[in-house]
Order: sequence, then C-alpha cells, then structure tokens
Amino acid sequence: MIILAATPIGNLGDASRRLIEALGTVEVIASEDTRTTIQLLNALGVENRPRLIPLHEHNESAKAAEIVELARTTDVLVLSDAGMPTVSDPGYALVVAAAAAGVTVTALPGPSAVLMALAVSGLPTDRFVFEGFLPRKGRLAALRALAAEPRTLVFFESPHRIGDALADLATAFGPERRAAVCRELTKLHEEVARGTLAELAERFADGARGEIVIVVEGAPPASASLEDGVARVLALVAEGSRLKEASAEVAELTGLGRRELYEAALRLK
Repeated sequence: MIILAATPIGNLGDASRRLIEALGTVEVIASEDTRTTIQLLNALGVENRPRLIPLHEHNESAKAAEIVELARTTDVLVLSDAGMPTVSDPGYALVVAAAAAGVTVTALPGPSAVLMALAVSGLPTDRFVFEGFLPRKGRLAALRALAAEPRTLVFFESPHRIGDALADLATAFGPERRAAVCRELTKLHEEVARGTLAELAERFADGARGEIVIVVEGAPPASASLEDGVARVLALVAEGSRLKEASAEVAELTGLGRRELYEAALRLK
C-alpha cells in the first residue's frame, strides 16, 4: 500500500510512534527531498536505510506510475519535507494514480501547520478554507475574489513577501479585518501575532524570518438592503405584529436602523 506520513513541522518531538516504526521497517520511501529524509532518519535514530525515491512537483506525474506499481508488492512510505503530503506538497497526483489502479492508500496523521495555525489564531475554527500559497502575480485580484468568503481563510506565505501580502490583504479585505500571523510553529521562536490586517501589515512591513501561516477572519454577513428589511417588517405586521416591534426585530436581525425601517414601512403601510 501507499502510506502518507506526516512529519514534524519543526519540533522533532512531534514525530509519532507510528511514523518512527514505519521509518524503521519500510523498504521504500518516496520523499520530496531525499536529503531531508536522511536527516530525519538520523535525527530520530532510525538505522533502517530504505530505498529512497525523489517525489517532488517536477517529477511526480512521471514517477506516480512507478511508485504505484511498487506499492502492489510492498509498502511505500510517502513523505514531504514537513507536515502531511498532498497539502501544498507533492502526493496528490500519486494518490489519484493509486486510487485509479486500485492500490490502497492510507495515512499516518500528525503535525499540520494549517490546523495548528487555525487552532491558535483566535479566529473561528468551525468552518475554514485553505488557500495554500498566495500567487506571486495577480495576488490582489485573487484576494479580491475571496473578499466575500465567510469562512476563516488560511494562507501560506514566504518570509520576504509577508509585508506585501498583508498590505494586499488589507486592501482587498479591508484594514479592520482580524487576522493572525503564525510564525515558526512548534519551533524555539514560535510567534503568533494577532490584530487587524492594517496593524499586521505595519508590523511585518520589513518581512519576517521563518515559516509563516496567515489566518484571516471570514467576511461578515452581507447586510440586508433597506428594501428587503422593509418587506420583512411588513410581513411580520401582516402576521399580527405591531409595526414598532416588527421594526425592532428586523433591525436586530439585519443590522439596519430601527427608526429607518419603521419610517419606511409606515410610508408603505
């Protein structure tokens, strides 16, 4: 079978027992960077020296068929440099090929920068969207297309582009939108900076060091138009509510002004 394995995103102590056992027994590892894999084996004290197959964004399509065939007769452990394979890392094309070929795919869960940043951000976690790395070109246009997204958004960004990225986020989403910049998660200099996009853009204008995840609050619910609000007020009145109480109820639900609703509905009543 093919085994997707999450590796530490910084702290080696986060390597699971299942990961260490798999590293010590498998005969084949397909990894994003074989040098990183060798370093991981050494750091964890694993003596096993399996066959290593490079699997990265430039060769995944070509290597997928070969690895799937190997997985018919032996377990193939798939690793990215950090975190879970397929999440902004190689592995997706391999999983698609394995599924099409009827080869079993499973995973060893573990560290995830996406989930950790979301959890510590202080922003809603019940619904979220992961957008991966922000595009280098057309970033502002891409962000404007996401400005009305109501779910919490999670982005990866490089340290030298963080200032420009936050400035574009403030432009696209509004300067008062809440966000968190999560840096060097699980490492010695871990930092979670919370604030508005304007505040964070100023704070990180000169860049930052380390691996970075940006978490941004989703868009607030769109306000109802006055016309829609008045229609709801009149509907409540038709059901027996007094105009004053109906206006107050709709104002609370929509954020529209109570007096404005009352006077507009009175003119149409």
